Amino acid sequence: MEKILLSTAYFPPVSYFAAIRQADEVYVEQFENFGKQSYRNRCNILTANGVIPLTVPVEKANSKTLIKDLRIVYSTPWQKLHFKGIESAYKNSPYYEYYIDDLLPFFQKQETFLWDLNQAVLSTVLELLRIRKDIRFTADYVPAGEGDCADLRNAIHPKPSRRTPGYEFTAKPYRQTFSDRFPFVPDLSILDLLFCCGTDACDKL
Repeated sequence: MEKILLSTAYFPPVSYFAAIRQADEVYVEQFENFGKQSYRNRCNILTANGVIPLTVPVEKANSKTLIKDLRIVYSTPWQKLHFKGIESAYKNSPYYEYYIDDLLPFFQKQETFLWDLNQAVLSTVLELLRIRKDIRFTADYVPAGEGDCADLRNAIHPKPSRRTPGYEFTAKPYRQTFSDRFPFVPDLSILDLLFCCGTDACDKL
């Protein structure tokens, strides 16, 4: 893929980074409306009890709320809960100690906007993966089917029934933290791949 268009995402899944790695140019949509139950404000991690979502609470959005203007809500200690969930899931993984200090600020600093949090996460994770890409942002909303980018905004979605065609991702299996309890779970948050594979993570994309 030469040029791709992605939605913003919170600790995006492995497929999201595989798409970035394969693309020549990467654009992130900042003028779309917020889509509920998507990776825009949630990620999936594998715990001792199976896969669980970590969701960033946001202000109630109306049909005109742009993703770049969506505010995060801090009425609950979600940052502490996310960190505890990640620690419980991955503290015994091979590379947890290696990466956690780089990720701690995301569970301490209170960003106002979801967009700013997600872009900071994306920048940091790309650096940890040693993927050098110039991430660009759309200057206006790109309607579906228009533009010269492969539109992956909803091709990468946690719900198979809501995925749009356009991107086929085949996961490369790796040893996960709870592989003694569960078969391999593909396309979890990039956190799973980072903590389990470390410096070899990029080879799995």
